Amino acid sequence: MKIAQIQSHVYSEKMENLEQLEVRLRELDGQKPDLVMLGEMFCCPYETSLFPSYAEDEGGPVWSRLSSLAREHSIYLAAGSVSERDEAGKVYNTAYVFDRDGRQIAKHRKVHMFDIQVEGGQHFRESETLTPGDACTVFDTEFGKIGLCICFDFRFPELARRMVLEGARLILVPAAFNMTTGPAHWELMFRSRAVDNQCFVAGTSCARDMQANYVAWGHTLLVSPWGDVIEEMGEEEGVIVNTIDLSYADKVRRELPLLSARREEVYG
Repeated sequence: MKIAQIQSHVYSEKMENLEQLEVRLRELDGQKPDLVMLGEMFCCPYETSLFPSYAEDEGGPVWSRLSSLAREHSIYLAAGSVSERDEAGKVYNTAYVFDRDGRQIAKHRKVHMFDIQVEGGQHFRESETLTPGDACTVFDTEFGKIGLCICFDFRFPELARRMVLEGARLILVPAAFNMTTGPAHWELMFRSRAVDNQCFVAGTSCARDMQANYVAWGHTLLVSPWGDVIEEMGEEEGVIVNTIDLSYADKVRRELPLLSARREEVYG
């Protein structure tokens, strides 16, 4: 399975981000990726006050463009996350996945709200404008089952473990760590989850923009079930492309049987 992770700049004009994506996908055509992944809120500046104004219904202009691009390039498109509004007017941080025919095959609404106050560091409250989702998301592909969550969700080991118990051998995490949490926990967290769950983990961020109100850490990365960093970017715009074999997760689980050796009666 060839996976491409796009670390893009976020423009304030929503559809300009889709135009940028279209250029990147044309550039990737020659490498024939199976799955292309984007970052969290890749077409909306990461600011709580802006999420409602950028929000669209499922099936809106952004959704439609993403579906068309997946079909045009015959890829699985894990379209980072976008601001979604439901029929009741609630706003969510939502990740859509489209198959090679442009059909939506997965949808994850961020479950855990990023509400933090780090002394001398980052302050952010997603719950000011966003509503949490309530589902664990795993979807099927020709390569096997893949899990999906968004950024702060991945800090909760219970959710990652549930995805793996439901069959995921790769977990996709569009994310936007910042200049406080990124240096401290980004690589540490992704490697820890990969080792604990013996699965591939792909964390995709948007590029760093020092002029933005919220400055992303960047450092898009891909980690193996053994905890090795297969590739990691810096803070700049770009793309990494890697070929992985999901059966390697099965090999690691056979040789170091963490999942099958669990003692749930002890854990309570």
